[in-house]
Amino acid sequence: MTATLRLFCDPLGQKVELAYPPQRIVSLVSGLTETLFALGCGERVVGVSTYCRRYVSDLQAEVVGDYLRVDLERLQEVRPDLILLTTGVQRQLAQRLLRQGWPVFVLPLPNSVYGIWENIVMLGGLVGAVQPARDLVARWQACFADLAARAFQPRPRVYAELWFGPHPRTPGALTFIHDLIEVAGGQNLFGARPAGYLSLDLAAVVQQKPQVWLLFSEPEYPIDPAVLLRARGWDVLLPDMRIVISTVQRGENLIHDGPSMMETAVWLQARLAEVVA
Repeated sequence: MTATLRLFCDPLGQKVELAYPPQRIVSLVSGLTETLFALGCGERVVGVSTYCRRYVSDLQAEVVGDYLRVDLERLQEVRPDLILLTTGVQRQLAQRLLRQGWPVFVLPLPNSVYGIWENIVMLGGLVGAVQPARDLVARWQACFADLAARAFQPRPRVYAELWFGPHPRTPGALTFIHDLIEVAGGQNLFGARPAGYLSLDLAAVVQQKPQVWLLFSEPEYPIDPAVLLRARGWDVLLPDMRIVISTVQRGENLIHDGPSMMETAVWLQARLAEVVA
């Protein structure tokens, strides 16, 4: 039997009223979808985005949209009593759905791994799984503590580059990608910059002489790192730099903030170990 939960959603700037615990959940955020399954709530997920299948095996939920758009007819078919979105570019979609009367809740985009853990606890509260959420956070913290304890010295200098079409970016200190690199045993090249995602400063990269080029690109925007290396002259200027490719595959995705980030951290530490071996 469901009751009603009424609480303030800060990203929306207002109180929302939701079924509690929700029985028909739509998640348009792959990290939250993966988290729901990790909390034992997967059978209640009835709608997802096109990206969620990458992180949950045998996902049977209906695809009702992507990160920026939703199919209202499909949404009506699955009859959600909770729709999960985040801030950033999804905020406008969330506000539009809320105005149309849909049961929306928005969680903030995390600036660090601590923000991810905070969102997990909040999500656990929304779906009636607070203790499983806290247990998941504890396992994640233990995993990261173990990896940090096994980090090698000196830490290799890591330049991370993220390609999302025509606007590549590099992570500063205010990103969970920074935390991922550091816990895996690397030193984020721009980890002293109090910023989220920075425009590329190729001269600064050469000046700091990174040992690892950690490169992420989505399938929609494929790049050839060898071609890019030669085009920038880095094959001459940074001849000893090693390339590590991050993909959208579960356990190798630098930008994914679901529980499989633990697998990604293990994978990244192994790749960095090859550099300093």
